[in-house]
Amino acid sequence: MFNNRYEYELAKRFRKADSKQFSDASLRLSVWSISLGIAVMILSISIVTGFQQTIRNKLASFEGHIQISRFDNNKSFDLQPIEIDPYIEALGEEDHRIESIAPFILKGAVIKSKEALQGCVVKGIDEGYRWEMIKTWLVEGHLPNYADSSRSNEILISTKLSSKLLIKTGDAVFFYFMQDPPRARKWTVAGIYDSGFEEFDQRYVFADIRHLQRINQWNFHQISGYEISLNNYDQMSKVTEDLYENIDYNLRAMNLNERYPYMMDWLALLDTNVYFILLLMLLISSVGMISTLLILILEKTRFIGTLKALGAKDFSIRKVFIYHLIFLLTKSLIIGNGIGLGLAFLQWKFQWIPLDTTNYYMSYIPISWPWTYFLLINLLIVIIIVFTLWLPTRIISKISPVKTLRFD
Repeated sequence: MFNNRYEYELAKRFRKADSKQFSDASLRLSVWSISLGIAVMILSISIVTGFQQTIRNKLASFEGHIQISRFDNNKSFDLQPIEIDPYIEALGEEDHRIESIAPFILKGAVIKSKEALQGCVVKGIDEGYRWEMIKTWLVEGHLPNYADSSRSNEILISTKLSSKLLIKTGDAVFFYFMQDPPRARKWTVAGIYDSGFEEFDQRYVFADIRHLQRINQWNFHQISGYEISLNNYDQMSKVTEDLYENIDYNLRAMNLNERYPYMMDWLALLDTNVYFILLLMLLISSVGMISTLLILILEKTRFIGTLKALGAKDFSIRKVFIYHLIFLLTKSLIIGNGIGLGLAFLQWKFQWIPLDTTNYYMSYIPISWPWTYFLLINLLIVIIIVFTLWLPTRIISKISPVKTLRFD
């Protein structure tokens, strides 16, 4: 009497009946509660991963994912020199995990303008430096050009330092290096940047690496170290281990997790907040669906009794209600993903929700697109809700067709 597809066909009839009576509060509430839960989960993951990526990218833009320098106990910014290493420089082309490798020199200095004095760290770089992220921070002027054969007097300074020194692009400023004998250089401000990372903005001034080699009385083969930028942050620890096994014994490779453990732990702690939100939204969605299922079963008691009287099995009747709620769940997934991804796209495109850079290190809420996580969220919701719905449907086995049809 019943074919293999009758459960699905009956569930479709339920759906059509519901579409004609959309005012049904329980179904409408269930659909929207799950939809909003999905939207919240998508936005939470998109914002948190965007925040983590932005902070890590900013740190990497200033100092690379991994730094290689001399192995000593020197805690100052004036590092002991190492020799240019052909093996390390060749890794940029041979190791697909590495995006770029750039030499650098750090040296403490005092900047003097006509109005003020300010301490800083001059970072010497060459024409191969990775400017991509810093270019997006540029608020005035242009990036220095260090590709010429002669030393360039152009520097890049932050808005924090420029406002304290009351200088602008095109101004000439003096840098004094406290060494024996003291040395001074007159450089020109080519550009002004603002990363939103106050700690680093107050510290770094970018200059031609050849100036610092000359000030330190180093030859052109001596540098403070190498900065290595990776294509994938998740590979940072493994790349660091591989480097340690191959570089000279007097060199060390330190990644962001080792140089800034408190900040990296803080970023990792944000994952806990996401897990809590996901768990809460899944719980709300499951409770909403279970409540809706129980209401449907109570409303369809006479229908269930009729099916049983006609010979339908409990298992088949349970499948009818499961199919029906899967239709509702599909609608919820479409609406929820539409809301979540739509709001994320608007923020990503127009940056309409700002942030205080002093507290959050960025001027607006960042958005990332971890599509794998989005897919996993949808799969997890479907699996958990379908599994939890199967248990309440056991109430169908306790419905007696004799009692339900007695007063028909």
